[in-house]
Amino acid sequence: MKTKIVSLFILCFMVVGAQAQIDRSKQPEPGPAPKINLGTPRAFTLDNGLKVMVVENHKLPRARMSLIIDNKPHAEGNKIGVSSLYSAMMGNGTEKMTKDEFNQRIDFLGANVGYGSESAYASSLSKFFPEIVGLMAQGLLQPKFTQEEFETQKDRLIEGLKTNQKSASAIAGNVSRLLAYGKNHPFGEFETEESVKNVTLQDVEAYYNNFISPKNAYLVVVGDVKYRDVKKLAKENFGGWTADVPPSANLPKVAPAQYTQIDFVDVPNAVQSELRIQNTVDLQMNDDDYFPVLVANQILGGSFGSYLNMNLREEHGYTYGARSSTGTSKYASRFSATASVRNAVTDSAIVEAVKEINRIKNEQVAFEDLNNAKNKFAGDFVLRLESPSTIANYALNIETNDLDEDFYETFLQKINAVTPDDIQRVANKYFKTDKMQIVVAGKGSEVADKLENVSLNGKKVPVLYFDRKGNQVEKPEYNKAVPEGLTVETVYNNYIKAIGGKKAIDDVNTVMMEGSATVQGMPLSFTIKQTKDGKSYQATKMNGMVMSKQVFNGKTGYAEGQGQKMDFTEEQIELAKKSSGLFPELETPKDATLTGIEKVDGKDAYAVSTSENSKSYYSVESGLKLQESNTVSQGGQTMTTSTKYDNYKEVNGVKFPHTMTQSFGSQEIEIEMSEVKINEGVSDADFQ
Repeated sequence: MKTKIVSLFILCFMVVGAQAQIDRSKQPEPGPAPKINLGTPRAFTLDNGLKVMVVENHKLPRARMSLIIDNKPHAEGNKIGVSSLYSAMMGNGTEKMTKDEFNQRIDFLGANVGYGSESAYASSLSKFFPEIVGLMAQGLLQPKFTQEEFETQKDRLIEGLKTNQKSASAIAGNVSRLLAYGKNHPFGEFETEESVKNVTLQDVEAYYNNFISPKNAYLVVVGDVKYRDVKKLAKENFGGWTADVPPSANLPKVAPAQYTQIDFVDVPNAVQSELRIQNTVDLQMNDDDYFPVLVANQILGGSFGSYLNMNLREEHGYTYGARSSTGTSKYASRFSATASVRNAVTDSAIVEAVKEINRIKNEQVAFEDLNNAKNKFAGDFVLRLESPSTIANYALNIETNDLDEDFYETFLQKINAVTPDDIQRVANKYFKTDKMQIVVAGKGSEVADKLENVSLNGKKVPVLYFDRKGNQVEKPEYNKAVPEGLTVETVYNNYIKAIGGKKAIDDVNTVMMEGSATVQGMPLSFTIKQTKDGKSYQATKMNGMVMSKQVFNGKTGYAEGQGQKMDFTEEQIELAKKSSGLFPELETPKDATLTGIEKVDGKDAYAVSTSENSKSYYSVESGLKLQESNTVSQGGQTMTTSTKYDNYKEVNGVKFPHTMTQSFGSQEIEIEMSEVKINEGVSDADFQ
C-alpha cells in the first residue's frame, strides 16, 4: 500500500511539474496533418492534342464526362454576347439530327447533355454511356446554326438583359468588374442590349471556328467505365476533331485604384444597396501565399461565423449575409467583400465592413478563429474526396494551373501550417484598404448624400458617380423640390382622379386579382384578394398547390409556407393596417409627408412617406401610383420590400395595374395579371 501511495505521489508531482512548464500565453503548435493519398487518373492524348483523363469507379452504374477548353481570355469588343449566344445555340440540333430528335433521344436515355461557351458535359447510366458520348460529340463537332434558332436565343438574351437593367445586384456586378479590370479586359466586359444586337449569326459561327479547338482541351471521364473502352470511344468520337490553335492576344494590364473611393451607381428602384468592396490582386494557386490567403479569407468573410458576417448581420442586422472572396486566376483577380444592405444603413455598412478588413490586417487572429477555419477546410476536403470526380478535377487543376504533383496530397499539411503571422502578412499584402473601390449600386435619393460624408482610416472618402454602363458622370440631381403649395392631399386626389374618380371607386367593395410569373424557370400563379374594410389575402401556387400565403383579417394576420405558420408581428400588423383597404388614398394620414420628387424607372414621382418604414410614389405626369416600399423587421433581421405598378387597365370604370413587380433583397418577381374581378370571387372564409 505504501508503494502505491508513493507511486501516486510521484505521478501527481510529474503532472503538476509538466503543467507548470506549459506557457499558456502562447498558441499551441498545430498537430500534424495527414498526408492524403489521392491517386491519379489514367491519361492519354489524342493526335489532335485533346488530353483525356479517366477515373474508374464502379460503385454505381453511372458515368459522366466533362470537356473543358482552357483558352486564354479574349475580349468580344462591341459584340459582347457572342459566346453566350454560341452556348445557348449548342445542343439544339446537329447536321444529322433535328433539335427535337436530338433532345428526345437524350431524354429517352434518361441522360443529360449540355454545352457552355468553352465546355461541354454529359452523364448517363453506364450502359448508355457509349451512345451519350456519341451524342455529345455530335452536338459539339457537327452543330447546326440556323438563323431561326439564332433569333430565338438572341431575343431571350435581350429580355434577360432588360430585367437586369433594373437589378441593383446585376448592375453592381457589371460595374464592379469593369472598374476592377478595365473596359477593354475580357474580365471587365459585360453584355448590354446594344452589344447583343450587334452580334450576327456569322459572328457565332466565327467564334465556333476560332475558339472551339482540341489544342487546349481536356476530356475528363469519371464513373463506371473501363480505361480501354474510354480510349476507344475518345478516338472514335473525338479523333477526327481538327481545328487550329485558338488566337491569343496580349491582355491589357490591370491597374489598381489610385486611392480608396466610393463608386456610386444610381438605381432609383432599388430597395437595397449592393456593396462590392474590392481591389485587384496578383495571386495564383502555385504561389506560396495561396494557402495563407485561403485561410485569411475564410476568417474574414468565407463562412457564417466570419468577421464580416458576424458584424454586418449578427451585431448590426444590416444584411442577411456578408461574404468575401479572393480570386486566384492565372490572368487577373480581385479581392471582393459583398453584401446587400438597407438603403438607410449603406454608409454605416461600408464603415463597419472596412473596419473588419482593417481588423484582420492589424490584429492577430484568435486561436479559436484560426482553428475553426482550418477545421472547415479539413472537413470540406474530406467530403470532396468521397466523390470520384474529385481526383479528376484535382488532376485537371494541376495541369491547367501549373501546380506541383503533390499539391493536393499535401493540401491539409499546408493549411495546417498557416500561422497568425501568415494571416496578418497576406491580409496586408492583398486586402488594400488604401486603394479600394467601394462600388455601391443603390437608390441615389436615399443614399448619395450620406455617402458624401463617409470617412475611412481618418480620411473623408471621395465619391465618384457612374451610369449603369460604367461611364463616369456628374453627380445627378436626386431630390427635386416640390412645387409650392403641393400637399399629400393633392397627390392623393390626383391619383383618385387618374384611376377613375371617387364616384367610381365608392362602388368597389372587393377586388380579386389572379396572375402568373416565372421564377428561376418555375411557373408560379398568384391570387390576391382585398376588401374595402381592410382585409387582405395573397397566395402563391405552383402546379395548383399553395406554396405560401399571407392573410390579414383587419386586426391580426399570419404568413404560412412550407408547413410553417408565423403570426404577424406588431410592426407587421401596423404596416398592414396602414396599407389596408382598396384605396387608402381616400384618407390622408396625419403623419403622411411629401418628401420630394424622385425617379422611379426614369419617371419623376412624388414621394409620400406615411411612416418611417413606408413610402409610396406617384407619377408627376399621370398621377398614377408607380411604387410602394416597406421596411419590416423579423427574427432580428430587417428587409425592405417594394412593389412596382404598371400597365394600368380599366375594369368596370376603375383602372388597376396589370403588371406588378415585387422586389425583396436582390430578388425580383414580375407578375402579369390575367384577371381582375370587382365585387365577386371574395368571401369572409378567405381571411380565416
